[in-house]
Amino acid sequence: MNKAELGSKTAKGGFTNEKDICKKFNNWKKDQEAQEWLKIMGYNIKKLNSVKAIQIPVRIKKNDLSKFKVDEREYEKFIKFKKADVQIRIIIKIGNIFKIENLSLKKANSDADYNQIDKRTVNAYQKMWGFDNEIALWLKLFTGEILPKTQRKLIGKIKLQDNRRLFLNEIPNTILKKIIHFIDKNKILIVSDIIKGRGGLSAGWVLVTRLNKQEKTTDWMLKDINTTMNFFGTGDVKISPRGSLYIGKITMQRKGGTPDPTKLQFKIKPCQLFKIGE
Repeated sequence: MNKAELGSKTAKGGFTNEKDICKKFNNWKKDQEAQEWLKIMGYNIKKLNSVKAIQIPVRIKKNDLSKFKVDEREYEKFIKFKKADVQIRIIIKIGNIFKIENLSLKKANSDADYNQIDKRTVNAYQKMWGFDNEIALWLKLFTGEILPKTQRKLIGKIKLQDNRRLFLNEIPNTILKKIIHFIDKNKILIVSDIIKGRGGLSAGWVLVTRLNKQEKTTDWMLKDINTTMNFFGTGDVKISPRGSLYIGKITMQRKGGTPDPTKLQFKIKPCQLFKIGE
């Protein structure tokens, strides 16, 4: 099986940002990569009437919703669970069918690069997934949203690596088992929310681009969202060597740094997707 059949190739030049990808899709009649992406998505190039790609901004105003074909009643869900970075609108000639594809772009320069796929407050995740207040409290201690010094009676004599937060391997074993059990039991929902999202801009495809500056080429991999979720989500839920959490190939950790240092974040190594089919 060759790279083309796997949905992966190396192309000349660089196209790693949203504007580049939109430009290629909008030039689909002449652009080789755009044509290959459309074929992977299941479209017959000869039957396409037009393709229009629109970059989706981080913040979307209600009066712009019509651009993305989303009902105003779905606005809150639309914003809360948005995942797609690029939305591709494809009109098929036969019957003038109107079809929308949502694509999430992941950029990396090497196999070592991490990519943040979701970050929110613990409270936001609690509303999404329904874990109890005890788990929420300990996750806030993990992120540093609640400082350990304010919970001395609860923490006891645990010797902390960092006074600003707890690592998961510093949490009492009974609580840790409870957290791991909850995530393992709800792993399908959690992986879907952080990779695919929900609603009008949930991602249907993931495009990973890897730029080689020296050779001036770009490796790319395009996979449907179910394949992507299965790839990154497969594996045990367990503590990482640094006291964070692995959910398959996904890392859950404290955000740290600026901004939002006390948020919970989920990360992947996008270039691992190139390993599919090796």
